[in-house]
Amino acid sequence: MLIGYARVSTKDQETDLQIDALGRAGVSKIYEEKASSVGARPQLRRCLAALLPGDVFVIYKLDRVARSLPDLLSILADIKAAGALVKSLTEPLDTTTAMGSFVIQILGAVAELERGIIRERSIAGQLAARDRGIHPGRPRSLPLEAEAEVVRLYQTGEYTMRSLSQVYEVSESAIKRALYRVKKPGHSSLK
Repeated sequence: MLIGYARVSTKDQETDLQIDALGRAGVSKIYEEKASSVGARPQLRRCLAALLPGDVFVIYKLDRVARSLPDLLSILADIKAAGALVKSLTEPLDTTTAMGSFVIQILGAVAELERGIIRERSIAGQLAARDRGIHPGRPRSLPLEAEAEVVRLYQTGEYTMRSLSQVYEVSESAIKRALYRVKKPGHSSLK
């Protein structure tokens, strides 16, 4: 079965062009939405949930269904999990053909490359900041002198992490990190 999805970004716009094209393509069921791709898209969710093995999810154009490449790949994964195929009426995206499946694999590779580049850039920026003496993240909620006092008080056995957090007016997590810096210096919560 051919199942279509049409979307425009605002209530002032019309889906007529998309609906007409989907109808000419033989689509029997069309889910229509007037909403930004950034917000919730309940009709898209309903459409994807209705797909059965062998169905073809038909769209007029990719930008009508996805807001970004990762979003598109997530939607394509949902379609594949349903056992359905995808066809765009205006672009070379048609998983009913070998070339269309190849295009999907290229999109996946590009998305993976994009994630890798972003990760590398982020790590390089953090290392450069650290070399300049800048420590990324929030500043500590307890000064070093106070951390030393927290450790000393906790080691007396008279204070719990909770009571120390109340005394110093910080979260229990801040107290725990102060204690771990002394007791477990390589702990993952300190990174």
